[in-house]
Amino acid sequence: MSFYFFEATAFAKLFVREPGTDGLIRLMESVEDNRKLIAASTPLEVYAAVRRRERMGQITAEDASSALEMLSLEGARMVQQPLNPAVLEAARQLLDRTRLRWPDALQLGAAITARDMFRSMEITFVSASAPLLEAAKTEGFEVLDAEEELEPGLKETEAGSL
Repeated sequence: MSFYFFEATAFAKLFVREPGTDGLIRLMESVEDNRKLIAASTPLEVYAAVRRRERMGQITAEDASSALEMLSLEGARMVQQPLNPAVLEAARQLLDRTRLRWPDALQLGAAITARDMFRSMEITFVSASAPLLEAAKTEGFEVLDAEEELEPGLKETEAGSL
């Protein structure tokens, strides 16, 4: 049984239309809620991104409010990996061996910790960040590039350009 870890750049596509949004929506609709994973920090990261777009005039206040309401509902439906000491340690180790920024290391650290806790689970890492997709591959994850048109059941794509 496959599980999907939605990193913040991918999860955000559910709330603000971007390249790959339609494919991500199709994937989300095809996967049971108990097979969708996010880091506990992901809703906050997406919240910040929506507010930033609103302040920059890229989306209206009305669209931001609507997106944040949907974020609250969707975030509550996902299985959230707590930011516990194991996640922080995994992120620290990633910072030592990769060029990831700390928020990205925290996201991948959460996915690694989830995989370590549930060894029988196959987890596909979903992101719109090329460096994160590459790092996730290096860590042994199947990956999906959220910038691409995702198809339900698709296991791996090459990390595309942003």
